[in-house]
Amino acid sequence: MAELRNRTTSFDFDWRFLLGDPQGAAEPAFDDSQWRTIGVPHDYSIEQAPREDMPDWHPSGFYPGGIGWYRKHFAVPADLAGKRVFIQFDGVYHRSDVYLNGHHLGHRPYGYVSFGYDLTPHLRPRETNVLAVRVDHSDSPTSRWYSGSGIYRHVWLTVTDPLHVAHWGTYVTTPEVSAESATVRVQTTVDNDTEDDLTCQLVTVLLDPEGRTAGESETRSPISGGTSTEFTQEFALPTPGLWSVETPVLYTAVTRVYRDDRLVDEVTTPFGIRHLRFDPKEGFFLNGVSTKLKGVCLHHDGGCVGAAVPLRVWERRLRALKEIGCNAIRTSHNHPAPELLDLCDRLGFLVMDEAFDKWRGGYYAAHFDQWAIADLDGLLRRDRNHPCVIIWSIGNEVDEQGSPAGAETCRILADYVRQHEPTRPVTYAAHPDRHEGRCVNHNGFSEPLDIVSYNYQEHWFEQDRAAYPQRLMIASEALPYFHGRTDYGTDRPLHNQYCSYDPVNPWWDVVNHDYVLGQFIWAGIDYLGESAGWPSKGWPDAPIDSCGWLKPRANFHTAAWRQDPVVRLGVLHDGADQDPGHPMWSWPRMVRHWNFADQWNQMMRVETCTNCESVELLLNGQSLGVRRADDYPNRAILWYVPYAAGTLEAIGRNGGQEVARDELRTAGTAVALQVEPDRTALAADGQDVVHLDVTLVDTDGVRVQDADRLVSFAVEGPARLLGVDNGDLRCREPYKAFSRTTYQGRCLGIIQAGREAGEVLVTVRSEGLPEVTVRFPVG
Repeated sequence: MAELRNRTTSFDFDWRFLLGDPQGAAEPAFDDSQWRTIGVPHDYSIEQAPREDMPDWHPSGFYPGGIGWYRKHFAVPADLAGKRVFIQFDGVYHRSDVYLNGHHLGHRPYGYVSFGYDLTPHLRPRETNVLAVRVDHSDSPTSRWYSGSGIYRHVWLTVTDPLHVAHWGTYVTTPEVSAESATVRVQTTVDNDTEDDLTCQLVTVLLDPEGRTAGESETRSPISGGTSTEFTQEFALPTPGLWSVETPVLYTAVTRVYRDDRLVDEVTTPFGIRHLRFDPKEGFFLNGVSTKLKGVCLHHDGGCVGAAVPLRVWERRLRALKEIGCNAIRTSHNHPAPELLDLCDRLGFLVMDEAFDKWRGGYYAAHFDQWAIADLDGLLRRDRNHPCVIIWSIGNEVDEQGSPAGAETCRILADYVRQHEPTRPVTYAAHPDRHEGRCVNHNGFSEPLDIVSYNYQEHWFEQDRAAYPQRLMIASEALPYFHGRTDYGTDRPLHNQYCSYDPVNPWWDVVNHDYVLGQFIWAGIDYLGESAGWPSKGWPDAPIDSCGWLKPRANFHTAAWRQDPVVRLGVLHDGADQDPGHPMWSWPRMVRHWNFADQWNQMMRVETCTNCESVELLLNGQSLGVRRADDYPNRAILWYVPYAAGTLEAIGRNGGQEVARDELRTAGTAVALQVEPDRTALAADGQDVVHLDVTLVDTDGVRVQDADRLVSFAVEGPARLLGVDNGDLRCREPYKAFSRTTYQGRCLGIIQAGREAGEVLVTVRSEGLPEVTVRFPVG
């Protein structure tokens, strides 16, 4: 049983879980001794087998939901008498009911919101307490993508003095910022939960990135019993370190509450100092520097781990996005995990933080009018101190877009954001509604928005620019590849006075129009749900697969978005084994290997994507010519190469000098397993993970992509195998297993640490190949 000690502690461990709905499970005396003991985050959908027979379940990836119960037994030490105890759930999907010692604390229908309850009135000091959570996802599927089920994000317990900083009670803004100086304003709400009038002494200390004191302020104020008071303190910082994509500098505000000169509460708040400017003529500026948003839309699952995504899995994925030059994320279409925003702060991503997908559409219809403002408020107050968040989005593609009622809802939500968090602009992602005359332009829907976001509507930028010259525009969803512009929802080219058919990537619509803030492609990483049909479990049309590996289709954005010189090789091949995906978003079939023994001397279509001035292509050391990138659409140079085994090389040059190189080599027979961990040690915290990339290689270490085989994982020591994957969403093998067949020569194992120190041994085997053992200290 856990004991309560520090102000905020993890409440993730030692839960008991049952998939089912037994009568009386909320009561403390209920016998749960036969239930599974688990830790959260936990997703009980991903543990179940996908079901082809489920009707209309492609949004969920064919994974069932169901009703699940969680129960946790914990002790309350006697020295906590007189304290306040709160619990926070970062996310429970969905329709949760929480009980403490049989008392119903509340119901929350929205599965993506963070929320909490005051446990104090029903706690039993010096006794065992029972917290019970019922999760009702029997109505699955309830999102247009895989949602997961259960307590799929972290749980936190906070113990405070009755005089304390309120929940999400610090608010840090930077109203004036330059390279020479900055003004930092810290607004702190302090609650007095006693019946007495008290005098509060509030001391806030600003720490710079090295932990040195950068400013300090002290304020005293009386607070009446049972009320709250907001303190405002301002700091002048000379020559501040500015937060940016390239240099994500973070400061910390340490807030201390004193009661009768006795320290009774302390809260730390990371923040960044940066200046945002959105200009209808010139676009977006970060700290005075013109910056295009090179963004992706990102759903919340993590592949084989489902919706319960460890921090290190998120970090691996964000670093893969950095590798292709991405600098922005749209949290489509819901509140993100708090730790995802922490990573965006630390790694340097700009974020469009989105509240809802549909409003009164889908399952949320029955709850929207009652809960929308509360859920939006939770997003604003929880996320407002993150420097990465630069835009608030109040919704995506709502059914009410064409109605007066929808326009009124848009106004209400946008006004609420501006009233409570006015430091970022407000937007909404509009669908094309081509059959309704693009109603957002004339029914009042776009009027309360600071930015109008366009989903798949780049061909209307210039028309709307002429009609609305002061409008801020962004491509909130864009097709990822070189499709000719089409009438949305069909395969017919769009021919009208605004746009002609051409094979130009939508990214150039952003580059060629200064007033467009940026773009978010759909989507950045393959995700579960929104399948095009069985056996695929998800969306396969992103540049990065569910393992976090770059696909050949990532070549274009890598070359278009990165600033350093890049050249990338790919082979266009109709026989490539790819999930067909969704026609509108699909890419040409492409591979990154040079193994075509059955096509000797046949012409192969080779593509080199580059941001260099020119590319030379060589086959087995013999030059096949030099070509200028500007002579080809999208700077994607197409070559016709007679196949011969060996090495295909691309050399990128600027000013005649080599600045980038890429190569493909013909692979032989697989003779070994190459096992590459992304970390060398694990923390004994029950959360930390290491990714094991397993590759079939030949005698020269070249990946063998045409001879896939089953790979097994055996784990010894204080850790467990959390999941296995291979990036192929059509694979029918379970994610929660001890083996996985490679796909295109690779598979992935994710190992999660336990809470005890020791050494972990992971043995990787495949029949006919030498086994490989890797070791990790856990401590």
